[in-house]
Amino acid sequence: MAIVFSATNAGILEQSRSLARVDAAQWPTQKVVNSSNNWHDFLTGYLIGNDKRFRWDDTNHTRLPIGTAALTISQSDYSFLTDADGNAIITLLGISILQADGTYLALEEVAGVDTDIVSPTFGQTSGVPTQYMKIADNIARLNFKPNATTLLGLMFFFQRTGSYFTAADTTKTPGVSPLLHRGYIIASAYDIALTLGTKNLRALSVERDREEQKAIRYFADRNRDDVSRMGVSVEFSNSGR
Repeated sequence: MAIVFSATNAGILEQSRSLARVDAAQWPTQKVVNSSNNWHDFLTGYLIGNDKRFRWDDTNHTRLPIGTAALTISQSDYSFLTDADGNAIITLLGISILQADGTYLALEEVAGVDTDIVSPTFGQTSGVPTQYMKIADNIARLNFKPNATTLLGLMFFFQRTGSYFTAADTTKTPGVSPLLHRGYIIASAYDIALTLGTKNLRALSVERDREEQKAIRYFADRNRDDVSRMGVSVEFSNSGR
């Protein structure tokens, strides 16, 4: 069942206070907001790190995780720090370059540690970019410096932080599967008990661990339709034979 942040004793706010046995005076709304957003960061970080097949994104975001940027003359390094709504970009998934016919062509990503591909002059000379390498999670270097500036010359794809709660939220639900919504309640109640030292701290600690393991199992199961492929293992001997 989907759970909203706050709605007449039925939301994350009210249920977390009830579980921790406190009232609004003992634990203000903003503190539940903070706990819920911290739990959302945990889920977001786990998803981005492990959900490679589906490329998870918070369902509360109103725009797709795609952006455009100017391709700037003589500039090879580009930072992609936030999306159009100000959400922090955590990692780049790909970069494309604008073509003469108005379409975008994907640039090849190369690893900075691959010395067979990345030469010392990577990004230092002028030309038409065909490759890029990430020099940070959200910063990339093109293999050539553009000869001209092109508005919207780059299209980039990314993963970002989730859509956070605020104290004014009422009908907003977490941007993850409803099967994981209870975790926000338990995590918030646990933070209350931990801070105030209430008697049910141990019980809430156990419940929090269960919610964490449930989330891990849920995302692991999302890849069950991947096809296992048999590979060939080759071993080399130092015996010279």
